[in-house]
Amino acid sequence: MNRIGVAIVGVNGAVASTVIAGVELMKRGLVPRVGMVTERTDARIAESLTELLDFAPLEALVFGGWDLQFANVFEGALHHKVLPVHLLEKVQAELEAIKPWPAVFSSAYVEKLDGKNVVHAKTFREEIAILERNLEAFKKQHNLDRLVVVNLASTERFLEAQPVHQSLKAFEAGLDAGDAAISPAMRYFYVANKLRAPYCNFTPSLTNVPALSQHAEENGNPYAGMDGKTGQTLIKTALASMFRARRLMIEGWYSTNFLGNGDGMVLDAPGSNKTKVMSKKDVLDSIVGYHVENHQVHIHYYKPRGDSKEAWDNIDIVGFAGVPMQIKVNFLCQDSALAAPLVLDLVRLLDVAKKAGERGIQRQLSIFFKSPYAAPGETPMHDLFKQEKLLLDWARAHASKSVVHANGHTAQQNA
Repeated sequence: MNRIGVAIVGVNGAVASTVIAGVELMKRGLVPRVGMVTERTDARIAESLTELLDFAPLEALVFGGWDLQFANVFEGALHHKVLPVHLLEKVQAELEAIKPWPAVFSSAYVEKLDGKNVVHAKTFREEIAILERNLEAFKKQHNLDRLVVVNLASTERFLEAQPVHQSLKAFEAGLDAGDAAISPAMRYFYVANKLRAPYCNFTPSLTNVPALSQHAEENGNPYAGMDGKTGQTLIKTALASMFRARRLMIEGWYSTNFLGNGDGMVLDAPGSNKTKVMSKKDVLDSIVGYHVENHQVHIHYYKPRGDSKEAWDNIDIVGFAGVPMQIKVNFLCQDSALAAPLVLDLVRLLDVAKKAGERGIQRQLSIFFKSPYAAPGETPMHDLFKQEKLLLDWARAHASKSVVHANGHTAQQNA
């Protein structure tokens, strides 16, 4: 069995610690394997990814990564309180064994966060060399066959593309000069490309700049992003797709979020808040094909909520003969529990893409993101139903020659 290293930026965060603890619990059969499109279930689905592609089993995943805070993943998971203590204690030894590597961090990009476990280097080049050594040591220590890098760090402040981002040559010069426009998230992406480790940006932080796109293409590295579509935006892309299909006109859409976890605290800073709001707002007009003038998105930090996010949507629609109607949605969700299975799906799908020789933007993974990556001048796909078709079409084109079904029989597929 091939062993896949999953290197996470923000390994002790709410999402990452939930991912890792969940996998360890699932491996022991202590919790159900629910919510992943890359995991076989008993559900009768006409066509599923698991019938088309061979995915790395959860037992093959090995976790490591970088973080500013907490001594190990167990401490992080206890702090975030997503999974109950009695379950975490059953995998305590496994979680305590994962200790974070010092992180590349800049308070200029995430002002609400701090921590002592930081890379101490005089230059960006020294930082990058340290990150490379982390990954190489991780691979050697655990006898890993392949790596995938996932960014689950806190949202960086809003940043427009700068001249240093426009070409790989300019970016390399910027690294040499320590250009402040090269964010920590970009430095992690650069290292992933350099080591040819597929990269996933689950955050809304800017990384898909021309320089790093070129770097990924030249190194034959697949990547995907940005900003995991877990809750309110998932509902929005599904409902908007329904309105489009039935030609119901949207007069206004008011969305607000209340959350009290670490992500919410970081988003309380105006710069990071703007990055997140911009990511959430882009989807609606693209799906329905016209500008929804009264579309508002608001995010509020409310500490008592913790990881139990509450999302409110008020939608004003106009139907036949101009008759007005309203839909109201109140989604009480566990933010990290929604995000965790998506992370695992993305790791497995990026691993398949790498084995298939894919490089650059993986558009078939758009269904997992609020702001799917696209090339300059290209319109990203936001419609949930069209996104699902895009992923299934890609899976059919890369179907394994033999896929072992849940009942143990082998079905022949076209390559």
